[in-house]
Amino acid sequence: MENSSGNMLKKERHAFIIKQINLHNKVLSADLSVQLQVSEDTIRRDLNNLAETGKIEKVHGGALSKSFHFPYQLNEVYAQDKKKEIARKAVGLLGEGMVILTGGGTTMIEIARMIPDTLEATFFTISPLVALELSERRMLTVILIGGELSKNAHINMGAKTVSDLAEIKVDLCFLGANGIDLREGITDSDWEVVQIKKAMIRSSRRLAIMSLGEKLGSVQKMKVCDLDMLEYLITDLKENNPAISSYKEYVKII
Repeated sequence: MENSSGNMLKKERHAFIIKQINLHNKVLSADLSVQLQVSEDTIRRDLNNLAETGKIEKVHGGALSKSFHFPYQLNEVYAQDKKKEIARKAVGLLGEGMVILTGGGTTMIEIARMIPDTLEATFFTISPLVALELSERRMLTVILIGGELSKNAHINMGAKTVSDLAEIKVDLCFLGANGIDLREGITDSDWEVVQIKKAMIRSSRRLAIMSLGEKLGSVQKMKVCDLDMLEYLITDLKENNPAISSYKEYVKII
């Protein structure tokens, strides 16, 4: 009986870990240890087990979602239908001649795939993968912001990226949210990513944050910006969903 109970606890931990990785793309062993109230050694064993079965990508200090890891496998993208709904709404913000700045990630890939071939606009991006997808649209001008390529996040980062971002001013910036909360605002778990996101926000006249509805109310350790910096919050939820009603006084919900 004891062994069976232990296995059940392990299964529950694994389910929790996979859920967190799918939601936030990356998890840190130290954070999981606190959340699950087990030792970091236990978490490391759990991550090793999940990596061996091909469910996650283990990295130094934590793990990444398989859907976040290049090359993307269509059947491994978490909540893909919901991300397509976010992308559909986001494309509605695009207009002729606009200058857009984007981050990376699977939702941004979905946006790039939905942009009409007839749209003439300029896209700056820190993501080589997004740049390649955007380049398929014949009327777009696509400019990849340089820097050191993060092997985990697959975006360009570092001092050169921040410096190049300071040289531009765009109409609209699309960013994903690792954590989003009424009081804590937009948060992330990676210090370098936070610096890049802040630089992107400074370069933008308007900011659109994209987030799965199930991320609302989640908080990471590091602050990106307050909600009043946002022009738009784009989620997969319907406009009358109670989960987003309290956000409406801070930001336009799409």
